[in-house]
Amino acid sequence: MNEQELREGLRSEMAGMTPPPPLSTTAALGAARRTHFRRRAVWASFGSAVVVLAVAGFAAVATPDGHVYQPAGQGPLAPPDTKEPWPTGPDGQPQEDRTARAGSKYEQGIHLLAKAVSIVPAGFTAPEDPPGRSDPTLRTHQAQFEAEVNGVDVWSYLSSVAVAKGKGTGRVIVEVYDAPNPLPTEPCELAQKFWGMRGECRVETVGAARVGVVVRPSDDDRLDQWSAYRHPDGSVVFVAQGVRLDESRPALTKLPFSVPQLAALAVDERFHLK
Repeated sequence: MNEQELREGLRSEMAGMTPPPPLSTTAALGAARRTHFRRRAVWASFGSAVVVLAVAGFAAVATPDGHVYQPAGQGPLAPPDTKEPWPTGPDGQPQEDRTARAGSKYEQGIHLLAKAVSIVPAGFTAPEDPPGRSDPTLRTHQAQFEAEVNGVDVWSYLSSVAVAKGKGTGRVIVEVYDAPNPLPTEPCELAQKFWGMRGECRVETVGAARVGVVVRPSDDDRLDQWSAYRHPDGSVVFVAQGVRLDESRPALTKLPFSVPQLAALAVDERFHLK
């Protein structure tokens, strides 16, 4: 076989290949969160003992082949040479990874989910997963250890609630970070840190508070709008909304909250976990 015949054979093989299906919005949501948000290098400035690893993200994530991963899935283990154990669980033993599956931190995640459900506005519903379902997708929660900062364990808490109206289903997400955390103080700079996403941001005033709200993402369609607020005590609240939950359901025709409402929710004391 000469070079020309080899090239023609390769072209013929490639022409007969079926391209892989595109990632769904939900799959991209989980994958991007794992690769962007959880690898914030800024944690490293808070002491030599702080090591941040990419971890399994939030909520149930559907892959293109239809498999669904549960929320609070196991993240990567610490490097073999690490001397830092995971936080101690309620059984008195170190956790197996960053995610709490029992105890006060786990209960705090459940508490946050209940508060997120409570904000669903009139005219919308918050559907529930069937009882006993092992892979919930409509209401999910997670509590995750982030790092030890100045001798204090810093945790994050995440809840995702499906929001439905008519035939459409979207999503509302609330994420809270304990203090002390290294997230920015300036409202729009803080908002741009959410899941590594960026977009058109403006500052909304809620009473004496200044809240950063991304009203339009730049080139990322995982979510449509999100707000961010740092409380005076250093804890941080993100509230996000999207018209689409996943590719298997029609999208909402409008977002649940207006921009001022989204800003007010970031300041809402229901999400000021202490």
